[in-house]
Amino acid sequence: PVALRWNSPLWWTSVTPRVFRWPSRWPQFLAVQIFCSAPESCQTDPVLTSRRLLGTLLLIFGLTISACSGGGDSGSATEQLQSAAKTLTDAEAIELDLSATSLPAGQRGLLSAIGVGNHSPAFQGEVKAVAGGVTIGAEVIAVDGKVWAKTGFSPTFLPLDPKQLGAPDPAKLIGTADEPGFTAWFGLTESPKSDGKSRDGENVYTKITGKIPGEQIKRLLPSADAKTEFAVVYRLNEDGQLHDMKVTGPFYGADVDDVAYTLKAKPAAEAVTVEAP
Repeated sequence: PVALRWNSPLWWTSVTPRVFRWPSRWPQFLAVQIFCSAPESCQTDPVLTSRRLLGTLLLIFGLTISACSGGGDSGSATEQLQSAAKTLTDAEAIELDLSATSLPAGQRGLLSAIGVGNHSPAFQGEVKAVAGGVTIGAEVIAVDGKVWAKTGFSPTFLPLDPKQLGAPDPAKLIGTADEPGFTAWFGLTESPKSDGKSRDGENVYTKITGKIPGEQIKRLLPSADAKTEFAVVYRLNEDGQLHDMKVTGPFYGADVDDVAYTLKAKPAAEAVTVEAP
């Protein structure tokens, strides 16, 4: 094979079509021109060669990252939250997973709620609550402003006042079109700002942080302290949809240790009908 010099017409004839056929090679192509702009000095001056090589590598890295980044996140943090909320409010049904690792010692309240609901509002699923230091699991149906539960101690669904367990009505977490549930928190988050990326296994999520006014938390979880702001960390997937959100604060009053709830939600694959038992 014949080695072609960079300033040879044959070199340009052979390289140019390949470069412009694949735009992804433009950064590398540009770097090669910079590095080889003076081939003689590259061959005779080892120090100059090293410096140019380092600069070329940095240029390749920087331009390649810029070309592959897709332009970064779309919109401001506020716009991203509004878009994520709209995806959920427009869904006919929502899969919901709300959980806390633990509750403060001696505190009764909601430990987890996993199920599906719609904007009638209604919910059905599995709920765990802590009362008297004991974790109680139950199948729960919430619809028409009423809640029923079936525990391992009862073969049938019985009416339940969730306030007695320090827990919310799970249907209210879903909310209606006129009175949104947790999705209202997205638009009411104060000073939202992008906070880099968060990796979970092979998945990378966009993080947005902010504060939610306590009165907005208390609207859905009556035991929360209305006078304190709650810290929130949203994680959005590459499609801009909510992966999860972690809310931390005095869910059980200002005199009780803060609790962190993680909420995962996504549109359900199909519509869901929830009926009273």
